[in-house]
Amino acid sequence: MRKRAARMIVTAVAVVALLLGVPGAIASSILVWNAQTSALDARVQTVQSALDRRMASSGLSESYARAWAQTLVTGGGPTYVEVTLPQTPTPITVGQPLRGLTISRTAWSANGVRVSITVSARDAIRGIAQVAGLFSLGIVVSLAVGWALASRFSRRLSAPLIYLSAQAEQIGSGQVRARVKPSGIEEIDLVQEELQRTGEKMARRLAAERQLAADASHQLRTPLTALSMRLEEIEMISTEEEVQEEARSCLEQIERLTTVVTELLDTNKRQSAATEAIDVLEVFNTQREEWEEAFEKAGRVLRFTDEAGTPILADEAKIAQVLATLIENSLRYGAGTTWVHARNSANNRGVVIEVSDEGEGVEADLAPHIFENGVSGHGSSGIGLALAKDLIETMGGRIELSRTVPPLFTVSLAAIPATYDPGRIMPEGALVSMGRRSRRF
Repeated sequence: MRKRAARMIVTAVAVVALLLGVPGAIASSILVWNAQTSALDARVQTVQSALDRRMASSGLSESYARAWAQTLVTGGGPTYVEVTLPQTPTPITVGQPLRGLTISRTAWSANGVRVSITVSARDAIRGIAQVAGLFSLGIVVSLAVGWALASRFSRRLSAPLIYLSAQAEQIGSGQVRARVKPSGIEEIDLVQEELQRTGEKMARRLAAERQLAADASHQLRTPLTALSMRLEEIEMISTEEEVQEEARSCLEQIERLTTVVTELLDTNKRQSAATEAIDVLEVFNTQREEWEEAFEKAGRVLRFTDEAGTPILADEAKIAQVLATLIENSLRYGAGTTWVHARNSANNRGVVIEVSDEGEGVEADLAPHIFENGVSGHGSSGIGLALAKDLIETMGGRIELSRTVPPLFTVSLAAIPATYDPGRIMPEGALVSMGRRSRRF
């Protein structure tokens, strides 16, 4: 904007200077030319009058006429004079005929005396050139002054806008109480005041949202903790294997629900991920332990295959949560066998995890909006896939619906180069089993 403002000011100054300077130079040149011709007219008229008076009083001789003609040459540049007397058909000449650009003036008297003078136009042209040079210099000085003023004024104008932009950026980054000194420009100060009011509104809303999140977290975690304690008590008291197995399964679901609630309420945690090298097969084994029994009860098959054999760069808890969301959707809304397949990407720099089943798929009008918050084709909350997309994007990956019928969801993540494989760099230690309930995802 600064350059644009300076350019506009300089353009305006240049237009004004040209509109005033060019006509002024032309008019001044005409005046200089007319002044030269007027001076010649006066000189010629003086000689012609003197010769005419001499002829009327005592007669005009040729020597007298030549003497007066000589006065027209004295002190001037190249000059050619012709004097024609009534009694002499041959004109009296002084000087040599001139070539090039000249100025000629002639005077006649009633007695038949003719005086003509021709001078070089160099003096007139020199005067015109001086006038044009002065006007050109004036235009150049005007442009220089205009540029200096434009630079100064553009800085004074752009500086408050830069500060205003910085204030808006601070508000956008979360510093909702950013303050900037008034600029003295009414329009910019009005925008600045409105930004301050907006920042204060955002501060109040953020405070209210944080309080609501804290209250919701407390209200949700308290009954979940109590329910978890009751299930652990049931697991310890009961002697039936089936009851204990169901209690453990419920505890795992409660742990997962607690993690989901935490992720939903903690926006900052969702927007950042502590990525590390993760073996896809280990994530698959965890999901198999969690969901295989539910699929068996539904009379369906859940299969995992890993053809990539390459560690991925991800957050284990987040990738587990994303896969759990896709598998759960397949269990609830899909049909037939559910496949979870991992393969290398086309450029071998990433790993693609595909989740598919043999169900009816996703409706065509719903497919473009399937990952939007609140969008669901089966009356659910519509949060799961939107949350999965956020989690994948925080890890630098991508999730998409590659096929609608039958449904195919693909999760693309960066792979760890073979030279940085943790299994090659660091030797494996002793295997320690922590039990199914110790897994956190």
